[in-house]
Amino acid sequence: MSSKKKNFARFGMAAKGAVYCIIGILTALAAFGQGGEQTGGKGALKYLAEQSYGQFLLIVLAVGLLGYVFWRFYQSFANPNGFEDNPKGYGKRVAFFISGLLYGGLAFYSFKLAFGGGGSGDSKSMTGSLMSGSNGDTIAIIIGIGMAIKAVYDLYRAYSGKFREEVEETGMDHKEQKLLINAGKFGHTARGVVIALMAFLTLRSGLSSGNDIGTQTDAFSFIQNEFGSFALGIVAIGLVGYGVYMFIKAKYPAISVASLRNNNSGGHGKKTIDLK
Repeated sequence: MSSKKKNFARFGMAAKGAVYCIIGILTALAAFGQGGEQTGGKGALKYLAEQSYGQFLLIVLAVGLLGYVFWRFYQSFANPNGFEDNPKGYGKRVAFFISGLLYGGLAFYSFKLAFGGGGSGDSKSMTGSLMSGSNGDTIAIIIGIGMAIKAVYDLYRAYSGKFREEVEETGMDHKEQKLLINAGKFGHTARGVVIALMAFLTLRSGLSSGNDIGTQTDAFSFIQNEFGSFALGIVAIGLVGYGVYMFIKAKYPAISVASLRNNNSGGHGKKTIDLK
């Protein structure tokens, strides 16, 4: 991969981190009664649109998200992780492709907001059209199962340390590596919890003929209603942690074929510093 393409991918990782930080900060402020609002990705973009230089910020973020789309598609088709040609390997590459499509949609929405489109009524337009058919319940159940798998995988990454395989730790000092571990574990845990609740709400809707997909905002409301504002605040701060992890990943990406395969084959363990 050329240096320009690598930098474009890194810019994409940073843009994703920025989106998660905005989501987490706004939701944490709302949870602790300091303003803010419970929001998801589109809500974060709408918040930017209301700020000074909002159009400029939205365009920069949209270009960054396209960089993340490029990276996900590169992972899908170039297979730098070296996934084998079996159902497991193909499944991971398909997941990367779907992730690219989702962030492509967010990039499109950011451009749309920047140039005067994307009103409040647009937030669930794609979901609404998807659910409006006769097979809406089935689609909701399938999506819910997919979300549940993603949630389990995020929690697995958090406590197995798998998230570190995507960061090139050579050259990182002690403080940076400690921040990587804490932000990665806390952030992936929080994201796993949110996605798990989205899966639960989606499956519940599909099984009861509700034809609806649970959003991040729905998950936040569920946490606050069932467990209280403090729990919501902790989860929201965790999402900020995930954003910080993405910033570290953008700075030290294991983005080349060689580095990714070295990490996946066990080279990662040789670089670990004892943090106890």
